[in-house]
Amino acid sequence: MSPIENLIRELGKLPGVGAKTALRLAYHLVKGPKENVRRLARALDRVADRVHACPECGNYCDAELCSVCGDPSRDRKVICVVEEAYEVGAIERAGRYGGLFHVLGGRLSPLDGIGPDELAIAGLVRRLDGAGGRVREVILATNASVEGEATAVYLEGVLRPYPVRVTRLARGIPVGSDLEYIDGTTIAEALAGRREM
Repeated sequence: MSPIENLIRELGKLPGVGAKTALRLAYHLVKGPKENVRRLARALDRVADRVHACPECGNYCDAELCSVCGDPSRDRKVICVVEEAYEVGAIERAGRYGGLFHVLGGRLSPLDGIGPDELAIAGLVRRLDGAGGRVREVILATNASVEGEATAVYLEGVLRPYPVRVTRLARGIPVGSDLEYIDGTTIAEALAGRREM
């Protein structure tokens, strides 16, 4: 197999990259300055050598603990549970959350062979056990998909014996949207989650 064919095959393994996109990316890299390819290769090498899952929460980092777990100013009484590590960044960018995180590493999906043992649920339980009752709230921030909802329901059952408040992210109508373009499920969620003004 030629180096270009090998590159196309490897790029095609990335999520969201189909055969045509992999082909275009490979030829873009080959066509451009060789230093760009070397810089990309060095960045990939550094990620492979230095980045690991935080032993506390499962977020990716290049230090002993991630920046959230290592920050003493974070509210250690609240843990926000997310499916994937990149969702930590989405919540952090909102600038409104000051607690800790726990990354599950996926969501329950029996059709894909992903059950509770394939997720970092045991790590969450260990954190609660080790906190000695200091954690007061666990926010379930799984996605609003069927699998995300099933994961949240399962986690709620796991967390029921603990003296913690289990909450779920609110759902509803996105800011700036018109009601006529919103689907019925979203409107129903918004009505169910309405609050007093």
